[in-house]
Amino acid sequence: MSDGQQLADYDTHRSASEVDPDGTEQSSAPAPRRRRGRRIALIVLLVVVLLVGGGVIAGGFYLKSVESGIDRVDAFTGVPEEERPAVGATGAQNLLILGSDSRDPEKTAGSRTDTIIVAHLPADRSSAQLISIPRDTWVPIPRSADGRHGGQDAKINAAFAWGSTPLMVQTVEKFTGVRIDHVALIDFGGFKEIIDALGGVDVDVEKSFTSIHPPYRAFKAGPQLMNGEEALDYSRQRKQFADGDFARIRHQQQVIKAILDKAASGGLLTSPTKLNDFLKATSKSVSVDKNMSLLDMASQMRGVRGNNLSFLTSPTKGTGWVGDQSVVFADAGRVKTCYDAVRRDSVEEIKLYARK
Repeated sequence: MSDGQQLADYDTHRSASEVDPDGTEQSSAPAPRRRRGRRIALIVLLVVVLLVGGGVIAGGFYLKSVESGIDRVDAFTGVPEEERPAVGATGAQNLLILGSDSRDPEKTAGSRTDTIIVAHLPADRSSAQLISIPRDTWVPIPRSADGRHGGQDAKINAAFAWGSTPLMVQTVEKFTGVRIDHVALIDFGGFKEIIDALGGVDVDVEKSFTSIHPPYRAFKAGPQLMNGEEALDYSRQRKQFADGDFARIRHQQQVIKAILDKAASGGLLTSPTKLNDFLKATSKSVSVDKNMSLLDMASQMRGVRGNNLSFLTSPTKGTGWVGDQSVVFADAGRVKTCYDAVRRDSVEEIKLYARK
């Protein structure tokens, strides 16, 4: 299965990724169904990488076995080396996480990325900063390898539709000036299975509202225990909030952190049997670039937990319109300052300039 088949978007607006450079609108036929193992949440990758290394004595053996079954993608093939940013601070790494929600009721068509995150791993590996780039951010997209697409400004998630993972890497590197070291592809549709396996997660709902999706759940403001279906529904909501897609990003981040906290405190790390089952499922659900070693990264990140992960959003000026497209405008000045801090591995500056 190609990496282009592993992601699907559900944007309700007519997106730049649905239009060829010559202005011809592309077909919006539904994306092919993927095997059940592809339904995965971002948390699976994070738990494996961030928690396993220090949680179980035999963790290395588990990961070595799991790693052999993980699908690999050509994330950097065709990316011109001469156009890539310089390597940043010694020892630091930057992981590009591309996600979608294959089961979202609003999904209409296309192989576009719903979630784009630059995860910065500092040289001392004492923390991690996850910076979400809104999918509608209006950016320059380089020409695709086949020469048929790109070479124009568009929504950032158009890059994946036009040139798969390599063009997305090029686009994110051009936008941020940060060199991407590794790439992971995941599916937020897997939230349900992961959360139910943990016995639910605790989420603090910011305000009372009703879901726009059947069965139209009523979410009450305040802390509550959510099962998988409830948390997945909550993480999709945006239309009831004044800041729209930023609310959806915020809800996803809430649920991700809740899963991390529950996984770290719910006995997963102290039960080899539960961990083994968890890792076996993970091996069928995650795709990473050809050079990424989960074993090495888990060893390096064994001290990281939910309380030293920072969930941030790339600086923006808000939303607006380009033609008939609703877009997000980046704050160029703050973007430059924020990602310069990423290149220099200045953690406090990253948290200062990225939007919380």
